[in-house]
Amino acid sequence: MKRVPFRRPAALLAAAAALIAGSVLSAHASTASPTDQRAVYAEQARAAGLSGARAGELQRRVDAVLAQEPRARQISANRLATAGGTVTVAVPGLPGARDLASPDRAVSCADGHLCIVDGRGYTYDYYRCGYYDFTGVGDGTFNNNQTPGTRARFYNQNGSERWSNVAKSTGTASWTPVFHIRPC
Repeated sequence: MKRVPFRRPAALLAAAAALIAGSVLSAHASTASPTDQRAVYAEQARAAGLSGARAGELQRRVDAVLAQEPRARQISANRLATAGGTVTVAVPGLPGARDLASPDRAVSCADGHLCIVDGRGYTYDYYRCGYYDFTGVGDGTFNNNQTPGTRARFYNQNGSERWSNVAKSTGTASWTPVFHIRPC
């Protein structure tokens, strides 16, 4: 039996090149510069009725969270995606947290999530299992809205367990001594 050398059809090579080039070009085109993104977030703050000074203070608060959580990324004027879920930063001068990208929608705790509101009014929404650093402070509330029986654990600075809570339940807590959280 005669062996025929394997040859890649030109069409297959062209298709592969187009896929690679397309994904590279689309990734480049959809990646806005940080300056462009800041302009989008500033516009969201203006549309929500924030003055320039309040919008600036809000961005400083968001930047402080970004500095504490290096893996976080800003996704709206006052909301950040984190390794475990999201953080919604309270808007200066407004009670409670709401996402300025969707101002008509209140921040709520969806089924399957662990949600925390700290003493500053920042809302932490955990929906991924894992062990996460926590930057909340002051007295606040929690809603362990996970699957019934799921245990959320809260840890001291040295990693020892401070307390835990079994879903589904809500309560109050002092967040200043909590440094790490394992939602489930």
